[in-house]
Amino acid sequence: MVCSQTNPDGARDVPGRTHDGLLLLARLLLAAALLPTGIARALNVSGFALTLAGTGLPSPNLVATAAVVVQVFGPLALLVGVLPRLTGLGLGGFAVAMAVLLHPFWQFSGPAAVAERTLMLADLGLAGGFLLYAATGPGAWSWQGWRQGARPQPRPTAARAAAPKAASRGKRPAGRSPTRAAA
Repeated sequence: MVCSQTNPDGARDVPGRTHDGLLLLARLLLAAALLPTGIARALNVSGFALTLAGTGLPSPNLVATAAVVVQVFGPLALLVGVLPRLTGLGLGGFAVAMAVLLHPFWQFSGPAAVAERTLMLADLGLAGGFLLYAATGPGAWSWQGWRQGARPQPRPTAARAAAPKAASRGKRPAGRSPTRAAA
C-alpha cells in the first residue's frame, strides 16, 4: 500500500522522493534495532537458550533457534522491502513476545523494575514501528517498489505544468502543431 499526497485542488499526486526517502530511513532504523542483536545471538544460540530457559519457557533451544532466524532474516527482509505485510506483522509479533518474555518488570521492584519496564516499552515501541511498516509498505525504493514498477516520478517542469492550463483555457500550447482530421 502506498500513501499519496493531495494537491490544494484535491487531485492526488504520486508520492515524492521525500516520502520514499523517509520510508527507506525508517526501514534502516528498524532493521538496525534488531539485526546486531540477532547476529550476536546467532553466534551464541546456546547462551540465548539458557536465558530463555531461565524464564521457564519450554523447549528453549527450539525457541532460541527460531528467534535467531526471525531476528536475522526479518531485518534483512525489512531492509530489502520484500513481503512487507508478512515481515511487519511477524517482526511486530516477535517484538511483543520477546518484550513479555525477557522483560517482566512486574516481577521486580525498585530500580530494576524501572529498567525492565523501560526495556519492555522500547520493545513495544519497536512493535508499533513494525506494524506501521506492515500498514504503509516499503515505498518505491525497495524490492517491492522495483517489482511493481514504482519509479520516482520526475517533477513537472514549468513548460509541462503550463501546457494543461493553456489547453483548459481553449488555447493551444506553444510549440505543438495542430492535429488534422482525416478526410
